[in-house]
Amino acid sequence: MTENQNQPREYDAVLGGQSQVPLGAAILGGIPGIKSRLAAPIVEVKIAALSEAIRYGDVGLDLIVGALQDESLQVKFAVFLVLKDRDEPNIKKQLQKYFPTFDFDAITVNAKGKENSRCPYYAHFFAEDLGNGVVLEMVYIAGGTFMMGSPNSEQGRYDYENPHHLVTVPAFFAGKYPITQAQWEAVMGNNPSGFKGEKRCVENVSWDDAVEFCAKVSQKNGKKYRLLSEAEWEYACRAKTTTEFHFGENITPDLVNYHGYYPYANAPKGLSRKETTNVGRFPPNAFGLYDMHGNVWEWCSDRWHENYNGAPTDGSCWETGTSEYRMLRGGSWDNYAVNCRSADRNWLSAGGRRRKIGFRVAVDLA
Repeated sequence: MTENQNQPREYDAVLGGQSQVPLGAAILGGIPGIKSRLAAPIVEVKIAALSEAIRYGDVGLDLIVGALQDESLQVKFAVFLVLKDRDEPNIKKQLQKYFPTFDFDAITVNAKGKENSRCPYYAHFFAEDLGNGVVLEMVYIAGGTFMMGSPNSEQGRYDYENPHHLVTVPAFFAGKYPITQAQWEAVMGNNPSGFKGEKRCVENVSWDDAVEFCAKVSQKNGKKYRLLSEAEWEYACRAKTTTEFHFGENITPDLVNYHGYYPYANAPKGLSRKETTNVGRFPPNAFGLYDMHGNVWEWCSDRWHENYNGAPTDGSCWETGTSEYRMLRGGSWDNYAVNCRSADRNWLSAGGRRRKIGFRVAVDLA
């Protein structure tokens, strides 16, 4: 029998006192109302119920933890955000099941590239099965506010890094590494890379190619994969730092795969590998992301603009304009150290391919 659209459904129940009550809906408060909404087929209804459940102590927490088993990744993300700072062992155990952590050290260096600190960190992630035993690890990036671009005092800066401006970036998940050749082959069925190796970054891919990859992974796995916006990329790269590199004031070939014959500022000359390297070979930043400096340039979603005048300040993609060029970030194995700075920008036509260009992907929490 076809459902009568005018009849109230069980999941139409709302807490008493809510200002917007669906016409014909039952008024149901407390734990019964939360249970009813968590059983609803509508994702937004379930997520709204989670924020209410936290008010009901242990009973509410049990309901929130139970929602981790929901089929929707959006609901799982919502549970993660509610519970990620809780210290109860049983809650931590459940989060580890769905959003495990990995441990790593993030290091900083001085102006000459010499290590001066090493601190332990951890990050939450989830793993996506791409098929054939290939997984894609996505790391949680907490939202925050940062200064995008470079200050006038930064050596080697370009005018198109102006103006130095405040941007607020919502939380999202970013690829732990640039997309590898194994991941590309699992999804696309080919390998365009010039430097072959399963664990090496895929390269020789255009912006159009990268967008197609995201679309295919999204269709296959039911999540919204996409390229990072330029603001998200810089925020993720900096990982709360304000220096030229997330390592500090400088880099060396022991930390980054770049053209070591051309160091930054006071660093000594070093090795130039003249090819890509396996992802994860060098230390990550404090967010747990690898190869944000060097190895391959990474496509971002934005169109090219000659400066940041009028740029979004909410972390979103800057899509307005008519430029055929798309943004690249991070530098590569073939670039000077100055081009690997967190603020450095590059661009190429959306159909362009180079052996020093790859990408990493993002997933929204909403």
